[in-house]
Amino acid sequence: MQSPLPVRDGVNATRLRLPEEGPWDTALDYMMHRWGHIDPQGIEDRFDAGEIVGEAGVALDRSTPLQDHTFIWYYRTLPPETRMPVELNILHQDDHLLVVDKPHFLPTTPGGTYIQESALVRLRNQLGLPDLIPMHRLDRMTAGVLLLSTNPATRGKYQVLFEKRQVQKEYECVAAAAPAPGYPAVDFPVVVRNRMTKSRSYLLAEVIDGEPNTETRIELLRTFDAGTPSGGSPAAGLAADPAGRRALYRLEPHSGKTHQLRVHMASLGLGIVNDAFYPELLDKAPDDYAKPLQLLARGIRFIDPISGTPVEYRSGLNLSHAR
Repeated sequence: MQSPLPVRDGVNATRLRLPEEGPWDTALDYMMHRWGHIDPQGIEDRFDAGEIVGEAGVALDRSTPLQDHTFIWYYRTLPPETRMPVELNILHQDDHLLVVDKPHFLPTTPGGTYIQESALVRLRNQLGLPDLIPMHRLDRMTAGVLLLSTNPATRGKYQVLFEKRQVQKEYECVAAAAPAPGYPAVDFPVVVRNRMTKSRSYLLAEVIDGEPNTETRIELLRTFDAGTPSGGSPAAGLAADPAGRRALYRLEPHSGKTHQLRVHMASLGLGIVNDAFYPELLDKAPDDYAKPLQLLARGIRFIDPISGTPVEYRSGLNLSHAR
């Protein structure tokens, strides 16, 4: 359902579904029940200013009955955010697509404590493109090629490509050159398949019994001495290799589950350098911009549905621990 309110400051209006019945006479009563303990005066002021609207953009007031609308829209009060010391680089822009290099630490879309500090909101504000929508997502800690739609009229043609898995993605990562103790040696290239699930209430994705729903082809590109990464100190997580060697790997996912690549590498005893989730969940700590997760979306390719020609976009970034 399309919002009757336009994007403001790069952020969509929030939609709220009103209950069909309950101990609330008005929409105001229900909102006060939900959020009155946070900012009761602010809620009343928004109703008085006509800033809370229902279907067709009809403004609600304090007396609007609960049953008059199924959905209402309003702008949230955004908390102040400290700008991250990372930047987005534009790789390509035309009448239909925007392709950027997303840096580590910046989320693709707003959520939680990251609103203005998300790739989508930054780009909407920077380029004046309120209709901008990402065609896929990269984890906050993953860097690399991100594809966004600039044109609502042609957006569906690109969405179909992703739905039908007609988009080929290539990633790179840095991990130990040999599996951790207790894991068998790996004969590369290797294809990892398993069944994964992830709930909204739990940080980690889990591997469960059942028909595989994930698949990743993993190729060893080269090995090298660990040394010291440019601008940083030796990375943790490499003790698995007694020789202290690392490797650069190419990852080609044929499915797109959350954390799939990180889980598949960890399942081989090759946890990605600076991964705070897999194979072991570390205590939450402030972002350390000197220690980004060594995972990069290197490239994306597909047949462009508008031009009918093959296209490929490649990241201009490099992993800091790769040699």
